[in-house]
Amino acid sequence: MVVRFDGVSKVYDAGTVRVTALKDINLVITRQRFTMIIGPSGSGKTTLLNLIGCIDTPTAGKVQICGQDIGTLKDRAITEFRAKNIGYIFQNFNLIPVLSAYENVEYALLQNDLSARERRERVREILAAVGLDAQRDQRPNQLSGGQRQRVAIARALIKRPAIVLADEPTANLDSATGAAIVELMHDMQRDSETTFIFSTHDPHLMTHAEETFTIRDGVLANHQQGAVKMRLETLQ
Repeated sequence: MVVRFDGVSKVYDAGTVRVTALKDINLVITRQRFTMIIGPSGSGKTTLLNLIGCIDTPTAGKVQICGQDIGTLKDRAITEFRAKNIGYIFQNFNLIPVLSAYENVEYALLQNDLSARERRERVREILAAVGLDAQRDQRPNQLSGGQRQRVAIARALIKRPAIVLADEPTANLDSATGAAIVELMHDMQRDSETTFIFSTHDPHLMTHAEETFTIRDGVLANHQQGAVKMRLETLQ
């Protein structure tokens, strides 16, 4: 077990209005899985990912990540825990534009206690693994969307985290590039034995799922082992 939610709810105060994003969520996500969180827009997918990523805290209930009760940690300890255990892949890539592909990936290691030689070896290894060894000196504006997402995947995995979170990671890619990125992420997940957790509408991602959680109106509506086969319209 890498993620456990017990009776988790999240309520946001928007002025005089209280918005319930998640209601009494109970779930367990197994280690080393390719896990999908699916549901319509506004269903609570991103809130759920933010709680798993220790970016947000629940209004009620208990969140355990990698066996750690997150509610017992202070702000600095949460930051350190997140940096050590969780990687992120964003739909907008979130690369630093003035840095090369190599430097964007290396940046994730600068706070680790590694020598320059160790950083160099790890960055070159991961860039080769995602097929970007030849592009390591190029900046993001010199790369295609698919290549930028490959840099983002390399950056997420370079610290060897227990969990990689991805919020709609193929949303800004064309279908062919998105499918190639899905295949790459699946290969990287298998090789690294990291738990990948996605929110998605992408049917290519859904066919690779080892387990799937469906969220509707902030409620866990379904949990299924294996890939989900459904029409895209049902998630909109």
